[in-house]
Amino acid sequence: MDATEKPRLHRRGWLEYAAWTACALVAAGVAHTLITNENYQWDVVAKYFTTSTVLRGLRLTIVLTVVVMFFGTILAMGVAVMRASSIRPVRLLASAYITFFRGTPVLVQLIFWFNIAALYPNIAIGIPFTDVSHGVDVNKLLSATTAAIIGLSLNVAAYLAEIIRGGFASVDRGQIEAADSLGMSSATKLRRIIIPQAMPTIIPATGNQVIGMFKETSLVSVLGVAELLQSTQLIYARTYQTIPLLIVACLWYLIMTLALSYPQSLIEKRYSTVRSRVSNQPVILDDVLAGGEAR
Repeated sequence: MDATEKPRLHRRGWLEYAAWTACALVAAGVAHTLITNENYQWDVVAKYFTTSTVLRGLRLTIVLTVVVMFFGTILAMGVAVMRASSIRPVRLLASAYITFFRGTPVLVQLIFWFNIAALYPNIAIGIPFTDVSHGVDVNKLLSATTAAIIGLSLNVAAYLAEIIRGGFASVDRGQIEAADSLGMSSATKLRRIIIPQAMPTIIPATGNQVIGMFKETSLVSVLGVAELLQSTQLIYARTYQTIPLLIVACLWYLIMTLALSYPQSLIEKRYSTVRSRVSNQPVILDDVLAGGEAR
């Protein structure tokens, strides 16, 4: 737009005014019931909002999210590379993994891992074809928290692998063909060409997965892991103040989701700029081979 050109004004119609009026009425009605309905027990919410039990559960929820995303991302990178492999059995194995973990409920997966000792009560770890081995009691090894980390990591890896594969697919095919023509190895091509150009697509979607995983940790409460939801359940099982304690959990989930959404919006804004710059000025392969920076 020319600097001398005036910005176009938006003319509001009657439909927009009607929509604003309806939204205002709904907001007023919700606010009225929140204030006047004594069953919400806001004094109880304030009492337990920062209690030590709830804060310990919140801390464990954050730790679970970080640990699960760390292991899930590492596993997803491997699965995505296998999914994009030219070797058919490797590609089929990765597809089977993604299909299974995306096609079954995560709650069922968590319960399965928690009860895996029913299938394998003891595991022998040792050197094949020798007498060197050590038996492991799976019941002692696999605590509820460990089962939660394994189950959530395997599940989120399947979704992240598809996100990463989508990022790989967004790379201009001409860049890959040019890298092949210059004799780049698969590892060099992945490290220097594909990953740098795929990151603008991968990072924002991964941010959504982080937020989703923070909320999905509530599922591990069925295993007895004392995360945020389980911590509030332990309190209202004793006090019978179910609604106020559930409100406490909801408020903490909402606060943490908003806290994660802000940096995610900044990342999305930054990488949308990077994506447009990369598409307009792709990686110069000669500079990559010379060890220079991708422009």
